[in-house]
Amino acid sequence: MTAADRETLRIFAGSGGKQLAESMAQHLNLRVSSGSADRFPDGEVIVRVQEDVRGRDCFVVQSTCEPVNDRLVELLVWIDCLRRASARRITAVIPYFGYARQDRKDEGRVPITAKLVANMLTEAGADRVLCLDLHAAQIQGFFDIPVDHVTAVPIFRSRFEKAREELGDLTLVSPDVGNVKTANLYADVLGADLAIVDKRRQSGEKVVSRNLIGDVEGRSVLMVDDMISTAGTLTEAARLCRERGATRVWAAATHAVFVGPAIERLADPVFERVLISDSIPDRPRLDPIRDKLEILSTARLLGEAVHRIHHDLSVSALFRTGKSKSSS
Repeated sequence: MTAADRETLRIFAGSGGKQLAESMAQHLNLRVSSGSADRFPDGEVIVRVQEDVRGRDCFVVQSTCEPVNDRLVELLVWIDCLRRASARRITAVIPYFGYARQDRKDEGRVPITAKLVANMLTEAGADRVLCLDLHAAQIQGFFDIPVDHVTAVPIFRSRFEKAREELGDLTLVSPDVGNVKTANLYADVLGADLAIVDKRRQSGEKVVSRNLIGDVEGRSVLMVDDMISTAGTLTEAARLCRERGATRVWAAATHAVFVGPAIERLADPVFERVLISDSIPDRPRLDPIRDKLEILSTARLLGEAVHRIHHDLSVSALFRTGKSKSSS
Protein backbone atom coordinates (compact mmCIF):
# COMPACT_ATOMS: atom_id res chain seq x y z
CA MET A 1 0.00 0.00 0.00
CA THR A 2 1.15 3.52 -0.79
CA ALA A 3 1.09 6.46 1.58
CA ALA A 4 -1.98 7.74 -0.27
CA ASP A 5 -3.74 4.43 0.36
CA ARG A 6 -2.97 4.64 4.05
CA GLU A 7 -4.59 8.05 4.11
CA THR A 8 -7.73 7.16 2.16
CA LEU A 9 -8.46 3.53 3.12
CA ARG A 10 -9.89 2.50 6.50
CA ILE A 11 -10.43 -1.03 7.79
CA PHE A 12 -12.68 -1.43 10.84
CA ALA A 13 -13.22 -4.60 12.84
CA GLY A 14 -16.58 -5.67 14.21
CA SER A 15 -16.76 -8.06 17.15
CA GLY A 16 -17.09 -10.96 14.72
CA GLY A 17 -14.12 -9.95 12.60
CA LYS A 18 -11.33 -8.71 14.87
CA GLN A 19 -8.84 -11.52 14.26
CA LEU A 20 -9.39 -11.56 10.52
CA ALA A 21 -9.36 -7.76 10.15
CA GLU A 22 -6.04 -7.59 11.96
CA SER A 23 -4.52 -10.19 9.63
CA MET A 24 -5.94 -8.46 6.55
CA ALA A 25 -4.52 -5.13 7.68
CA GLN A 26 -1.09 -6.67 8.26
CA HIS A 27 -1.14 -8.14 4.76
CA LEU A 28 -1.94 -4.69 3.35
CA ASN A 29 0.69 -3.02 5.53
CA LEU A 30 -2.03 -1.03 7.28
CA ARG A 31 -3.44 -0.86 10.78
CA VAL A 32 -6.99 -1.57 11.87
CA SER A 33 -8.69 1.80 12.28
CA SER A 34 -9.84 2.95 15.70
CA GLY A 35 -13.42 2.20 16.58
CA SER A 36 -15.42 0.18 19.07
CA ALA A 37 -18.78 -1.48 19.53
CA ASP A 38 -20.06 -1.44 23.10
CA ARG A 39 -23.23 -2.63 24.79
CA PHE A 40 -25.58 -0.72 27.04
CA PRO A 41 -26.87 -2.63 30.09
CA ASP A 42 -30.10 -3.41 28.22
CA GLY A 43 -28.18 -5.00 25.35
CA GLU A 44 -28.36 -2.14 22.85
CA VAL A 45 -25.23 -1.67 20.76
CA ILE A 46 -23.44 1.62 20.24
CA VAL A 47 -20.56 2.10 17.78
CA ARG A 48 -17.96 4.80 18.13
CA VAL A 49 -15.53 5.63 15.31
CA GLN A 50 -12.50 7.30 16.84
CA GLU A 51 -10.86 8.82 13.78
CA ASP A 52 -11.78 10.95 10.79
CA VAL A 53 -13.47 9.02 7.99
CA ARG A 54 -14.84 11.92 5.95
CA GLY A 55 -14.23 11.17 2.27
CA ARG A 56 -12.49 7.86 3.09
CA ASP A 57 -13.04 4.41 1.61
CA CYS A 58 -14.19 2.34 4.61
CA PHE A 59 -14.36 -1.44 5.02
CA VAL A 60 -16.08 -3.10 8.00
CA VAL A 61 -15.09 -6.73 8.65
CA GLN A 62 -17.87 -8.60 10.42
CA SER A 63 -18.92 -12.24 10.19
CA THR A 64 -22.59 -12.56 11.08
CA CYS A 65 -21.97 -15.75 13.02
CA GLU A 66 -23.24 -16.82 16.44
CA PRO A 67 -24.81 -14.82 18.05
CA VAL A 68 -26.13 -14.09 14.55
CA ASN A 69 -28.67 -11.40 15.35
CA ASP A 70 -26.27 -9.47 17.60
CA ARG A 71 -23.54 -9.54 14.94
CA LEU A 72 -25.96 -8.47 12.22
CA VAL A 73 -27.38 -5.53 14.15
CA GLU A 74 -23.86 -4.47 15.11
CA LEU A 75 -22.85 -4.47 11.44
CA LEU A 76 -25.87 -2.34 10.56
CA VAL A 77 -24.95 0.15 13.28
CA TRP A 78 -21.33 0.26 12.04
CA ILE A 79 -22.56 1.09 8.54
CA ASP A 80 -24.95 3.76 9.80
CA CYS A 81 -22.23 5.30 11.96
CA LEU A 82 -19.80 5.54 9.04
CA ARG A 83 -22.45 6.91 6.71
CA ARG A 84 -23.34 9.68 9.19
CA ALA A 85 -19.62 10.42 9.57
CA SER A 86 -19.48 11.16 5.81
CA ALA A 87 -17.46 8.16 4.63
CA ARG A 88 -17.08 8.26 0.85
CA ARG A 89 -17.81 4.56 0.37
CA ILE A 90 -18.72 1.80 2.82
CA THR A 91 -18.04 -1.85 2.04
CA ALA A 92 -19.40 -4.54 4.35
CA VAL A 93 -16.87 -7.39 4.41
CA ILE A 94 -18.90 -10.41 5.52
CA PRO A 95 -16.71 -13.54 5.48
CA TYR A 96 -19.60 -15.63 6.83
CA PHE A 97 -23.04 -14.45 5.74
CA GLY A 98 -25.65 -15.49 8.31
CA TYR A 99 -29.14 -16.42 7.10
CA ALA A 100 -27.67 -17.56 3.75
CA ARG A 101 -29.53 -20.87 4.04
CA GLN A 102 -32.87 -19.06 4.07
CA ASP A 103 -32.58 -18.16 0.39
CA ARG A 104 -35.88 -19.51 -0.99
CA LYS A 105 -39.41 -20.58 -0.08
CA ASP A 106 -39.15 -24.36 0.13
CA GLU A 107 -42.60 -24.60 1.76
CA GLY A 108 -45.58 -22.39 2.30
CA ARG A 109 -45.64 -19.40 4.67
CA VAL A 110 -41.89 -19.10 5.28
CA PRO A 111 -39.67 -16.03 4.76
CA ILE A 112 -36.74 -15.47 2.43
CA THR A 113 -34.59 -14.01 5.18
CA ALA A 114 -31.42 -13.76 3.10
CA LYS A 115 -33.24 -11.20 0.94
CA LEU A 116 -34.38 -9.33 4.06
CA VAL A 117 -30.79 -9.13 5.32
CA ALA A 118 -29.68 -7.82 1.91
CA ASN A 119 -32.33 -5.11 2.11
CA MET A 120 -31.29 -4.16 5.64
CA LEU A 121 -27.62 -3.79 4.68
CA THR A 122 -28.54 -1.63 1.70
CA GLU A 123 -30.92 0.57 3.69
CA ALA A 124 -28.32 1.01 6.44
CA GLY A 125 -26.05 2.65 3.90
CA ALA A 126 -23.65 -0.01 2.58
CA ASP A 127 -22.36 0.84 -0.88
CA ARG A 128 -20.86 -2.56 -1.54
CA VAL A 129 -20.61 -6.05 -0.03
CA LEU A 130 -17.69 -8.49 -0.06
CA CYS A 131 -18.60 -12.09 0.81
CA LEU A 132 -16.77 -15.41 0.99
CA ASP A 133 -18.30 -18.66 -0.29
CA LEU A 134 -21.98 -17.82 -0.01
CA HIS A 135 -24.09 -20.90 0.70
CA ALA A 136 -26.20 -19.99 -2.33
CA ALA A 137 -24.54 -17.92 -5.06
CA GLN A 138 -27.88 -16.45 -6.14
CA ILE A 139 -27.90 -14.34 -2.96
CA GLN A 140 -25.74 -11.89 -4.92
CA GLY A 141 -28.89 -11.08 -6.86
CA PHE A 142 -30.78 -10.18 -3.68
CA PHE A 143 -28.75 -6.97 -3.41
CA ASP A 144 -29.34 -3.74 -5.30
CA ILE A 145 -25.71 -2.78 -4.70
CA PRO A 146 -22.52 -4.44 -6.04
CA VAL A 147 -21.54 -7.73 -4.42
CA ASP A 148 -18.06 -9.23 -4.74
CA HIS A 149 -18.32 -12.95 -4.09
CA VAL A 150 -14.90 -14.55 -3.59
CA THR A 151 -14.12 -18.19 -2.98
CA ALA A 152 -11.70 -19.96 -0.68
CA VAL A 153 -11.10 -22.68 -3.28
CA PRO A 154 -7.52 -21.49 -4.06
CA ILE A 155 -6.63 -21.63 -0.35
CA PHE A 156 -7.92 -25.17 0.15
CA ARG A 157 -6.59 -26.34 -3.22
CA SER A 158 -3.09 -25.17 -2.28
CA ARG A 159 -3.27 -27.06 1.03
CA PHE A 160 -4.56 -30.23 -0.62
CA GLU A 161 -1.86 -30.10 -3.28
CA LYS A 162 0.80 -29.98 -0.57
CA ALA A 163 -0.73 -33.08 1.01
CA ARG A 164 -1.31 -34.91 -2.27
CA GLU A 165 1.57 -37.36 -1.86
CA GLU A 166 0.59 -38.06 1.75
CA LEU A 167 -3.00 -38.82 0.75
CA GLY A 168 -1.97 -41.41 -1.85
CA ASP A 169 -4.86 -43.07 -3.69
CA LEU A 170 -7.52 -40.41 -3.24
CA THR A 171 -11.26 -40.18 -3.71
CA LEU A 172 -13.20 -36.94 -3.41
CA VAL A 173 -16.51 -37.78 -1.79
CA SER A 174 -19.52 -35.51 -2.08
CA PRO A 175 -21.47 -35.96 1.18
CA ASP A 176 -24.68 -35.15 -0.72
CA VAL A 177 -25.83 -34.76 -4.30
CA GLY A 178 -25.92 -30.96 -4.05
CA ASN A 179 -22.16 -30.76 -3.50
CA VAL A 180 -21.10 -32.83 -6.51
CA LYS A 181 -19.90 -29.82 -8.52
CA THR A 182 -17.44 -28.77 -5.78
CA ALA A 183 -16.20 -32.33 -5.24
CA ASN A 184 -15.69 -32.78 -8.98
CA LEU A 185 -13.69 -29.53 -9.16
CA TYR A 186 -11.22 -30.75 -6.53
CA ALA A 187 -11.12 -34.24 -8.05
CA ASP A 188 -10.02 -32.76 -11.38
CA VAL A 189 -7.37 -30.53 -9.79
CA LEU A 190 -5.94 -33.31 -7.59
CA GLY A 191 -6.19 -36.12 -10.14
CA ALA A 192 -8.49 -38.06 -7.83
CA ASP A 193 -11.57 -40.24 -8.23
CA LEU A 194 -15.07 -39.07 -7.37
CA ALA A 195 -17.76 -40.71 -5.25
CA ILE A 196 -21.21 -39.55 -4.13
CA VAL A 197 -23.16 -40.31 -0.97
CA ASP A 198 -26.92 -40.65 -1.26
CA LYS A 199 -28.39 -39.14 1.91
CA ARG A 200 -31.87 -38.80 3.32
CA ARG A 201 -32.60 -36.04 5.85
CA GLN A 202 -35.08 -37.23 8.47
CA SER A 203 -35.09 -33.97 10.45
CA GLY A 204 -33.06 -30.78 10.97
CA GLU A 205 -30.42 -32.73 12.90
CA LYS A 206 -30.86 -36.33 11.72
CA VAL A 207 -29.32 -37.43 8.44
CA VAL A 208 -29.08 -40.99 7.16
CA SER A 209 -26.50 -41.87 4.49
CA ARG A 210 -27.70 -44.98 2.66
CA ASN A 211 -25.66 -45.55 -0.47
CA LEU A 212 -22.18 -44.77 -1.76
CA ILE A 213 -21.80 -44.41 -5.50
CA GLY A 214 -18.12 -44.99 -6.24
CA ASP A 215 -15.13 -46.86 -4.80
CA VAL A 216 -13.29 -45.88 -1.60
CA GLU A 217 -11.85 -49.22 -0.52
CA GLY A 218 -8.19 -48.87 0.45
CA ARG A 219 -8.24 -45.19 -0.44
CA SER A 220 -8.01 -41.84 1.32
CA VAL A 221 -11.24 -39.86 1.33
CA LEU A 222 -11.52 -36.08 1.16
CA MET A 223 -14.89 -34.40 1.72
CA VAL A 224 -15.23 -30.67 1.01
CA ASP A 225 -18.26 -28.47 1.68
CA ASP A 226 -18.99 -24.76 2.05
CA MET A 227 -19.93 -25.10 5.73
CA ILE A 228 -20.13 -27.53 8.62
CA SER A 229 -23.12 -26.85 10.84
CA THR A 230 -24.15 -29.80 13.04
CA ALA A 231 -21.75 -32.13 11.14
CA GLY A 232 -24.53 -34.69 10.81
CA THR A 233 -24.20 -35.08 7.05
CA LEU A 234 -20.40 -35.29 7.15
CA THR A 235 -20.32 -37.79 10.01
CA GLU A 236 -22.80 -40.17 8.43
CA ALA A 237 -20.96 -39.95 5.12
CA ALA A 238 -17.59 -40.51 6.81
CA ARG A 239 -18.84 -43.58 8.66
CA LEU A 240 -20.23 -45.02 5.45
CA CYS A 241 -16.87 -44.49 3.75
CA ARG A 242 -15.06 -46.20 6.60
CA GLU A 243 -17.48 -49.12 6.42
CA ARG A 244 -16.69 -49.40 2.72
CA GLY A 245 -12.95 -49.63 3.41
CA ALA A 246 -11.62 -46.06 3.34
CA THR A 247 -8.25 -45.84 5.11
CA ARG A 248 -8.61 -42.22 6.22
CA VAL A 249 -11.13 -39.40 6.03
CA TRP A 250 -10.37 -35.69 5.83
CA ALA A 251 -13.18 -33.18 6.09
CA ALA A 252 -12.86 -29.58 4.93
CA ALA A 253 -15.20 -26.58 4.87
CA THR A 254 -14.90 -22.83 4.52
CA HIS A 255 -17.29 -21.95 7.34
CA ALA A 256 -16.93 -23.66 10.72
CA VAL A 257 -20.43 -22.95 12.05
CA PHE A 258 -20.15 -25.90 14.48
CA VAL A 259 -23.46 -25.82 16.34
CA GLY A 260 -25.21 -28.41 18.49
CA PRO A 261 -23.34 -31.74 18.56
CA ALA A 262 -20.85 -30.75 15.84
CA ILE A 263 -17.72 -30.79 18.00
CA GLU A 264 -18.61 -34.14 19.54
CA ARG A 265 -19.22 -35.61 16.10
CA LEU A 266 -16.00 -34.24 14.62
CA ALA A 267 -14.05 -35.60 17.60
CA ASP A 268 -15.03 -39.10 16.42
CA PRO A 269 -11.96 -41.11 15.29
CA VAL A 270 -13.67 -41.58 11.94
CA PHE A 271 -12.15 -38.20 11.02
CA GLU A 272 -8.38 -38.01 10.76
CA ARG A 273 -8.22 -34.29 9.98
CA VAL A 274 -10.64 -31.35 9.83
CA LEU A 275 -9.66 -28.29 7.81
CA ILE A 276 -11.55 -25.00 8.07
CA SER A 277 -10.97 -21.33 7.26
CA ASP A 278 -10.94 -18.38 9.65
CA SER A 279 -14.16 -16.90 8.20
CA ILE A 280 -15.67 -17.44 11.67
CA PRO A 281 -13.52 -16.42 14.66
CA ASP A 282 -11.62 -19.07 16.56
CA ARG A 283 -13.16 -19.88 19.94
CA PRO A 284 -12.48 -22.11 22.97
CA ARG A 285 -15.23 -24.56 22.07
CA LEU A 286 -12.98 -25.87 19.29
CA ASP A 287 -10.43 -27.11 21.86
CA PRO A 288 -11.68 -30.75 21.95
CA ILE A 289 -10.66 -31.22 18.29
CA ARG A 290 -7.44 -29.16 18.26
CA ASP A 291 -5.34 -32.28 17.63
CA LYS A 292 -7.00 -32.81 14.25
CA LEU A 293 -8.06 -29.24 13.42
CA GLU A 294 -6.28 -27.03 10.90
CA ILE A 295 -7.36 -23.41 10.34
CA LEU A 296 -6.43 -21.87 6.98
CA SER A 297 -6.14 -18.10 6.72
CA THR A 298 -8.29 -16.12 4.28
CA ALA A 299 -6.58 -12.83 5.21
CA ARG A 300 -4.47 -12.61 2.07
CA LEU A 301 -7.41 -13.43 -0.20
CA LEU A 302 -9.76 -10.92 1.40
CA GLY A 303 -6.97 -8.36 1.77
CA GLU A 304 -6.27 -8.56 -1.96
CA ALA A 305 -9.98 -8.18 -2.67
CA VAL A 306 -10.08 -5.06 -0.48
CA HIS A 307 -7.05 -3.67 -2.33
CA ARG A 308 -8.72 -4.24 -5.69
CA ILE A 309 -12.03 -2.74 -4.62
CA HIS A 310 -10.23 0.31 -3.24
CA HIS A 311 -8.43 0.83 -6.55
CA ASP A 312 -11.48 0.00 -8.71
CA LEU A 313 -9.76 -3.07 -10.13
CA SER A 314 -11.33 -6.37 -11.11
CA VAL A 315 -11.81 -8.73 -8.16
CA SER A 316 -12.47 -11.71 -10.44
CA ALA A 317 -9.01 -11.17 -11.98
CA LEU A 318 -7.59 -12.15 -8.61
CA PHE A 319 -8.63 -15.73 -9.33
CA ARG A 320 -7.42 -15.70 -12.92
CA THR A 321 -3.92 -14.41 -12.21
CA GLY A 322 -3.28 -14.93 -8.49
CA LYS A 323 -1.02 -11.88 -8.65
CA SER A 324 -0.75 -9.38 -5.83
CA LYS A 325 -0.76 -5.64 -6.35
CA SER A 326 -1.00 -4.61 -2.73
CA SER A 327 2.73 -4.04 -2.49
CA SER A 328 2.79 -1.66 -5.45
